[in-house]
Amino acid sequence: MSGAAGGGGGSSCLGAAAAASCSSAGSPYAAAAGGGAGVAGRLPARVLEHIFCYLELTDLMRCSLVCWHWSNILADENSEVWRSLCNRTLSEEALRSDILCNLPTYKGKLKAYQHGLSSHDCSRNVYVKKNGFTLHRNPIAQSTDGARGKIGFSEGRHAWEIWWEGPLGTVAVIGIATKRASMQCQGYVALLGSDDQSWGWNLVDNNLLHNGEVNGNFPQCNNAPKYQIGERIRVILDMDDKTLAFERGFEFLGVAFRGLPKACLFPAVSAVYGNTEVTMVYLGKPLDG
Repeated sequence: MSGAAGGGGGSSCLGAAAAASCSSAGSPYAAAAGGGAGVAGRLPARVLEHIFCYLELTDLMRCSLVCWHWSNILADENSEVWRSLCNRTLSEEALRSDILCNLPTYKGKLKAYQHGLSSHDCSRNVYVKKNGFTLHRNPIAQSTDGARGKIGFSEGRHAWEIWWEGPLGTVAVIGIATKRASMQCQGYVALLGSDDQSWGWNLVDNNLLHNGEVNGNFPQCNNAPKYQIGERIRVILDMDDKTLAFERGFEFLGVAFRGLPKACLFPAVSAVYGNTEVTMVYLGKPLDG
């Protein structure tokens, strides 16, 4: 069984180079702080917190690399800085509902939003709702439609939750995909797992799918229970061991796929039922135990 921490479990495929450049000597933030010895580096914590409350996430991440003093102030993931940014960035629905109930910190909630399903990398027949986490599939006949997460992973360990908030239909698949995997096709099929660019678990018949083939049933037990609408499935991607595993109700179901390629892999879903909705929340690095 594994929980999840609010922080990420390794670098993502996007923005690694940009993050590294934040600590360069030419950074305006580094110049302002004087490497920790300047005036800004000696400002009281309460003054810095007030200033930080006006910054956006990208700026805050850069500020955390400037000096120990600034980094220490931003280390509290439930501080007024992160609360303020959370209220400015996330919708009221996301903050007031139980969508983010498994994320105890404001910074964790922001990271989940940053890693949510993409409204630009999906089938034309779906859209991400205003809450920023829920995918809605329009009632289009004879079409299977999917979406990828905004950020993919090439290293580290990562966990996210997915749950259906409407009927599954004949096919409802969760898993991972590369950027090359298609997010739409004709007919009602298991889109994730239909080629060598995606890996999926069909929650309707409990089949594992990859490269257009069924890779056995999952979980591997007699009379495995069927998925229930609203039930949260936790997906655990380990890019160090190249495995994909699943949990249900904090019960570890086992490793579904091994030998994943050394590539950038994205959380993904595919659905066929009209007006059904799927929610995905990134949790961060899984914690064993």
